[in-house]
Amino acid sequence: MDYISEIKQYIENNFSEKRKIHTEGVRKTAIKLAEKYGADPKKAETAALFHDMYRGVPVNTLNYYIKHLELDSRYIDNANLAHGKIAAMVMERDFDIKDQDIINAVAYHTTGRAGMSTLEKVVYLADAIEPSRNYPGVDDLRKEAEKDLDKACLMSLTSTAEFVRASGKYLDNDTVLAMEYLEKIIEEKEKHSLEG
Repeated sequence: MDYISEIKQYIENNFSEKRKIHTEGVRKTAIKLAEKYGADPKKAETAALFHDMYRGVPVNTLNYYIKHLELDSRYIDNANLAHGKIAAMVMERDFDIKDQDIINAVAYHTTGRAGMSTLEKVVYLADAIEPSRNYPGVDDLRKEAEKDLDKACLMSLTSTAEFVRASGKYLDNDTVLAMEYLEKIIEEKEKHSLEG
């Protein structure tokens, strides 16, 4: 995984100071969560460093990538949803990262999805709770992240969905499916603990 230094160099040269602080926060948080919940810390670090590679890019540039990479047209003019999908494809194409778990962790770090792996949950959550994040409910989310990865992810997805709906914006179906998936997992775990 010698591409980590290459990615760090790109971040140093291209990211705003605020984005650098955020990315470093996600990197450290993702490694910590990976160690706690049994994901690969190196993979978590790679995905964390790459997750916002296209976050500060102008929308017309993102739209070019969406067409060029043949992504779904629902990502046109939607930087929030598009940046992770583009980063995942570029990571695979230009950095020759073929590990599907890392690719998915970057691609779905904004929306989540049904069937999320532990690594995907770790990166998704690290993005939401890294130290420079400051929004209503983030401290409660950080506390939940210390106790239960699935519940913390569901908590974050639910508040994101509520915010997006209240803003009158498009809520990606992957988020809806991720919430349903996590609700089932949590329900199963609770059922087993009662039986056990």
